[in-house]
Amino acid sequence: MTLEAFSLCLAAVFSALAASARWVRGLKGLGFTFAVLATGCVAVAQPAWFVTWGGFDLKRTIAPLVQVILLGMGLTLTVGDFRRVLTMPKAIFIGIALQFAVMPLAGLLFAWLFGLTGAVATGLILIGSVPGGMASNVVTLLARGNVPLSVTMTACSTLLSPLLTPLAMKLLAGTYVAIDAWAMMQSILTMVIAPLLAGLAIQHFLPAAAARLARVLPVVAMAGICAIIGITIASSRDQLLTVGLALFGAAACHNALGYVLGYGLARRAGLDRTDARTVAIEVGMQNGGMATGLAFGVLKSPAAALGAAVFGPWSAITASVLASWWARTPPVPDESRVELSATLLSNPK
Repeated sequence: MTLEAFSLCLAAVFSALAASARWVRGLKGLGFTFAVLATGCVAVAQPAWFVTWGGFDLKRTIAPLVQVILLGMGLTLTVGDFRRVLTMPKAIFIGIALQFAVMPLAGLLFAWLFGLTGAVATGLILIGSVPGGMASNVVTLLARGNVPLSVTMTACSTLLSPLLTPLAMKLLAGTYVAIDAWAMMQSILTMVIAPLLAGLAIQHFLPAAAARLARVLPVVAMAGICAIIGITIASSRDQLLTVGLALFGAAACHNALGYVLGYGLARRAGLDRTDARTVAIEVGMQNGGMATGLAFGVLKSPAAALGAAVFGPWSAITASVLASWWARTPPVPDESRVELSATLLSNPK
């Protein structure tokens, strides 16, 4: 069987699983992930479908698609999500610090350990240097974590990304490719921050319009993410076939270390188990759309987008499994809190 035929067979299997996810209990929450995997398989089998349409270069659609996705994210936010920083500053500070420390360094580490070089290594560092994605909020809800903390971490880390993402890339990826930090900052402001703030403004000043858009944009965003991954894979298909196994191993380890250190270091910093689980999910999942947009728009390298194309679907699968496990195993209250509750009950005055 040829690679093309095998890829199309896999695409058919993943499409069937995506269609079944709504009714099969064990597949709930994975429908979108299977749709992404099906798209990736089709892109491997028929890359020409994702390169040009009628002479139009489909790579030019990536930045607008990312903007639509971030507009949708902005529509889900409120001013209160940012005010919440004042009510839980410690958890948010710890989460964001881990987000921009653990993941960029882990990207550099696993790129080296798995022998990745050039633009492919840069892409793994890039997916580690972007903020958390909106999917982490949904996963936190499924895991019965602290959803307000997750939403606020996503919002704040995204707003900080014009400074922290270029800085991390300049420090860690500059040895692989030339990094124009200023151009990356400008790209993040126009591609990410502007639509995010536009969505927030619509939500605040035009709530009725925001409600109507919120019913449509999630479907558009999911289709956009599928398109972005298809375009990315098709644009660097041959290189992906060469480094695919090493890149997958590096991305899988990168994702796993994000969960482990996100949870472990959050606990060491004094957060309770529920908040530590939330931080772990937020740290382990990244904004793949943003990473892809920067790879194409600033680095001008489809190969640099491969890290996001591999990391994104894999993290969605692992996060769904983790959320299912944590939903069935509620966190045990910390001993100090149990003792405090017992003291308050015995001495109500």
